[in-house]
Amino acid sequence: MMTVQSNSREGTTVRTVLALAIAIAGIAYSSWLLEFLLDTGLNPTNSFLSELDARGQPYRELFSTADTLTGALLVAASLSALLLLRRRPLTNVGWGALLVFGGATIADAQLPIGCIPTLLQPCGSEPSGLFPQLHHVHALTSTIAVNAIFVAMIAFSWAAFRYGMLPILRVFGLAVLVIASLTTAWMLIADNLPGDYALGIAQRVQVGAMSIWLVFLGVAVYMTRSQSWASK
Repeated sequence: MMTVQSNSREGTTVRTVLALAIAIAGIAYSSWLLEFLLDTGLNPTNSFLSELDARGQPYRELFSTADTLTGALLVAASLSALLLLRRRPLTNVGWGALLVFGGATIADAQLPIGCIPTLLQPCGSEPSGLFPQLHHVHALTSTIAVNAIFVAMIAFSWAAFRYGMLPILRVFGLAVLVIASLTTAWMLIADNLPGDYALGIAQRVQVGAMSIWLVFLGVAVYMTRSQSWASK
């Protein structure tokens, strides 16, 4: 197995490229923030982010391209990390989960929900409500993506404590993981109660936390000497 040595120029270059790829992926995954600058016609309080790139939406290509870029960067970075960085069980799980997240995010972008029902544009047999995408194959890819990134967040946070590595994830990364977990619980509980409970806001906080965590992971990779991936 080829490994990157911490004192080599090649090792520094690999870590820098990996860090940039992961951080840029995190930034691209926050493209939904553009909805506050663009006239999407959606209310952030009671709409899901999947609706931004639903078929027929005016800025579908923009948001779809950003998600595809996110997924492609993470697939490439995860595969590179598994091949080039020294291996540890927990980090292997983390990179594997990020690989799945990247692939599922690409699928998310390529398999959008078909329609957003409105009074002026009914969707016929298309399901209505806050979660129309839950009746679509998009629901499967979204579920896989969310579960995969949570596995990655947990695995890397655990690795940060277990192996004494990735110090930024021990504090800031863990805090972001807690926020993402709380908003996920908010969504799961509120979805079974009458009313919408600002679920659109909850999802935006959840996805925003995931984006920030990816940026932290990129910074952690850049700041951590590669030999620490194998330290006891």
